[in-house]
Amino acid sequence: MTTSESAIIAPDEHGLVEQRGIEPVPAAERTGNPLQLFWVWFAANISVLGLPLGVALVASGLSIWQAIIVAVIGSVGSFALVGVISIAGRRGGAPSLTLSRATFGVRGNIGPTAVALCSLLGWETVNTSTAALAFVTTCSLAFHTDSVAKNVPLLTILGVALFVGFTVSVSGMGHAVILVVQKWATWIFGAINLIVIVFLIAHVDWSHVAQVPSGSLALVLTGIGTIAAGTGIGWANSGADMARYQSPAVKAGALVASAAAGAGIPLIIMISMGSLLGASDSNLLGAANPMDAIRDTLPAGVAIVYLIVSFVGLLLSNHLSVYSAGLTTLTLGIRIRRVYAVFVDVVVTTTASLCFLLISDGFYGPFITFISLLAVPIIAWVGVFVVDMIGRTTYDPVALLDLRRGSPYWYRGGIRWNAFSSWLAAIVVGVLFMQIQPGTEPWYTGPLHSTWLGTNGLAWVVTGVIAAVVYAVLGGSRSAAGLDRGDEGTR
Repeated sequence: MTTSESAIIAPDEHGLVEQRGIEPVPAAERTGNPLQLFWVWFAANISVLGLPLGVALVASGLSIWQAIIVAVIGSVGSFALVGVISIAGRRGGAPSLTLSRATFGVRGNIGPTAVALCSLLGWETVNTSTAALAFVTTCSLAFHTDSVAKNVPLLTILGVALFVGFTVSVSGMGHAVILVVQKWATWIFGAINLIVIVFLIAHVDWSHVAQVPSGSLALVLTGIGTIAAGTGIGWANSGADMARYQSPAVKAGALVASAAAGAGIPLIIMISMGSLLGASDSNLLGAANPMDAIRDTLPAGVAIVYLIVSFVGLLLSNHLSVYSAGLTTLTLGIRIRRVYAVFVDVVVTTTASLCFLLISDGFYGPFITFISLLAVPIIAWVGVFVVDMIGRTTYDPVALLDLRRGSPYWYRGGIRWNAFSSWLAAIVVGVLFMQIQPGTEPWYTGPLHSTWLGTNGLAWVVTGVIAAVVYAVLGGSRSAAGLDRGDEGTR
């Protein structure tokens, strides 16, 4: 695209449906506060889907106390990073990947944006597929239908349609509606979750919990990495999407705290509960699907509530994913309104979900592995972007939408090379420490995977550190500060 996007994006009309696309929010409309973001992140992480993460921690060899510590550090720490990215949203009033044009250049930003979109669409597909399975299972318990998705295609399609319909009804409406839905959902479904937890606690064998041995430091570090990668890291490059409406007067620390506490509180509760269940029942540790195994320990009526809460929990997370995916689609340069971008993204994830549920065999695991691997380029983007934030305290709202040659964020050939090369270098180094194993046999093992960092699953940490350090050495934050002052020397 060779023209400015400003001409094709309608201003916000303050209606029920958000009309704004990726253009920066005017200062007069940025009246949000951190408590709004607290409810957003709380609701998105309130699901009982945190239970299997806790079971996995105990299955890996951690004691219950170690698992709780891992849950605290992994979830709170990773969402604190989301809060840091939110600071950029408050500064620039635009979505994360749109602000990223200032860091990488209008063409260089295409790579990180495409990765972010693939990740969002991938997890939306997983959310939709899992929610449809929960719907089919709920019907099997309530109406004694078949519990296998392929054997009940009409129910499966209905489950997908319901999930997608609820998602679009909120995500398509936009920012203001999401804030209201997430706030009330926190109270309503938080209370329902507590009821489910009471029934689960009744099945805990406390004598078994006390006997679980402690794991090594290496296992603890691996657990922290697993929780961080499975929770906050995946949301990192969406941090500014909701924060762009925050008041410029909001303190940076308040934004970090709202994300860390908002997501951390429900995650710590659910992951800790899952750890208790795993330590109490060895059958859960060996279950192919801990979600199903947990369901089977509950009375039929409570099991149905459990599945409904699972469905809604996925929905509350999917609202934000689809909203961010729509903004990310626009950032790639697709010339449509935000609400239409939401529909395009939903069509893609609906089609993929139906293929998984009704056609493919054995592809679900490898697919999840693939989108999990996208955490590496995402954390590389975070490393570069955060260092850039040190020097860049403002963003040019006009330049963010100007994709023409010679625009302020054009730099050299449309790419800011110190940022883009740092991002690529970090990905390459990170891959050297990785092992890709969607099944029993690894598909790829990096030459440095056998090192302490590699075997403990810390490739993503290496990637983030390398990206930040290389970019800093190449003068990233200093040149960003120069650009803040209007220095054209590096363009």
